[in-house]
Amino acid sequence: MFRSLSQRTFNALTSEDNGQVDKNISENSYNDQPKNFMIHIMSLSLTKTADGLIDPKLILSWILSSLGAPVYFIGMLVPVREAGALLPQLFIAGFLKSRPKRKYAWVLGSVIQGVCAVGLGISVLILEGFSLGVAIIGLLALLATARSICSVSYKDVLGKTVDRSNRGTATGAASSMAAAFVILYALLVTSGIFDKQSLITMGLFLAGICWISSSLLFSTLTEEESDIEGKNSPIDIARENLEYLLQDRQLILFIVTRGLLMATALAPPFMIALAINSVTDYAGLGLMLLASSLAGLSSGYIWGRLADRSSRKVLMLSGLLAGSALLVTVIFALAGTLETAWLMPVILYALMVSYQGVRLGRSTHLVDMADENRRAPYTALSNTIIGTLLLAGGGFSFVAAAFGEIAVLGIFSGMCFLSMISAYFLTEAQS
Repeated sequence: MFRSLSQRTFNALTSEDNGQVDKNISENSYNDQPKNFMIHIMSLSLTKTADGLIDPKLILSWILSSLGAPVYFIGMLVPVREAGALLPQLFIAGFLKSRPKRKYAWVLGSVIQGVCAVGLGISVLILEGFSLGVAIIGLLALLATARSICSVSYKDVLGKTVDRSNRGTATGAASSMAAAFVILYALLVTSGIFDKQSLITMGLFLAGICWISSSLLFSTLTEEESDIEGKNSPIDIARENLEYLLQDRQLILFIVTRGLLMATALAPPFMIALAINSVTDYAGLGLMLLASSLAGLSSGYIWGRLADRSSRKVLMLSGLLAGSALLVTVIFALAGTLETAWLMPVILYALMVSYQGVRLGRSTHLVDMADENRRAPYTALSNTIIGTLLLAGGGFSFVAAAFGEIAVLGIFSGMCFLSMISAYFLTEAQS
C-alpha cells in the first residue's frame, strides 16, 4: 500500500514520465525511487519542522531574553548554530568515505539533535539566567555538530537515491510541508489562547520528537552500498579535499556565490533591531515566525522545481530578491517609517523567500555538479569554508555598533547583488 501511495505521490509531484527520464542513478535505485522519494519528503519535513520550533534567531533568543540570560549569550546563538553545523564537515566527510551506507550517519545525527532539543526543553523548565544561557549554548553547539553529520551524509544519500531531475522537488516539497505546520504554531503563539511560555517550551519537546521520528523513518530508506575509502587519516583527507579548490574553478565560484549569499542568514537580527516593535514580546515573535513560515510554505516547492531546471538561475534570482529586500529596508529606515506594524514582517517575508531559494539552489547545485566520488568532499569543503566565514561574520556586530544597523544592511544588500555576478558564471549543473 505504501509503495502504491508513494508511486502516485511521486508521479503527481514530479510529472514523471518513465519514457523521457534520463536515469543518472543505478537501475535498482531508480526502481526504488518512488518509495525513497516519499521517505525523503517525510523525513525532511519532520526535521525542518523541528528547525522551525527551535529557531535560534527567534525562539531561543526570546527564551534567553525573557528568562534573564546575559545578552552576550543571545549574540552567540546564530554563530554557534550556523558555524557549528558547518565547520566539522571537512573531517566528517572523511569518515563517511569509510561507510558503505551513509544513511546511518544521518540517522545518528538526527537522534542526537532530538536528544538535544529535549534537553533544551528541560533546561527551560528548571534553569534561568546565566545557567540557562550556558545550558542552551552548550546544547545548541552539540545539536549543530550533529546537524553537520546530517548535512554531509544527506546530500550523498540524496544523490544516490533520487535522480537529478527530482532532487530539488523532494527538498522543496518537504520545506513547504514543514512551513505549513510552523505557520499553525506561529498562529497559536500570536493568538493568546494558550500560555505562551508553556507553548514555546512544549515546542522544544515536540522538536525532539520530530527529529527522533525522522531518524526511524530515514533508516527504512533503500540505499545501495558505496565504495569504501578509509585508509587515510582525517587530516590527510582534509588536505586532499582542499586540493579540489585548485582543480575545479566551478567549485570556487560556487563557494564565492554562497559566501556572498550568507548575508540572507545574517541579516534578520539586524533588521529586527531596526524595528520599533520588539520581537521579544509574544505578538512580535508570532508575527516573525508567521512571516518566515509563510515564506517557506509559499516558495519552497516552487524554488525546488525551478532548481531542478536551473539551480544557477535560482541562485541569481535569490540574490536579486534578497538584495532588493535589504535595500528597501535601508530606504524605509532612512525615511523613518519602519514603525509601521506590518512593514517589517512583509520585508522579512521577502527576505525569507530569497533565503529559501538560496538553500534549495545551493543544495541542488552542489549535488548535481559533483559526481558520487566528489559529492561528499565538495559538500564538506564548501560548508567548512562558509562556517569559517560565518564566524568572521560576527564582526558585523562591531560594524553595527560603530556605524549602525543601516550600514550593515547596506553591506548585506551589496553582497547579495554581487552574488548574481558570480552565480552568472556558474555552469548549468542540470545540463
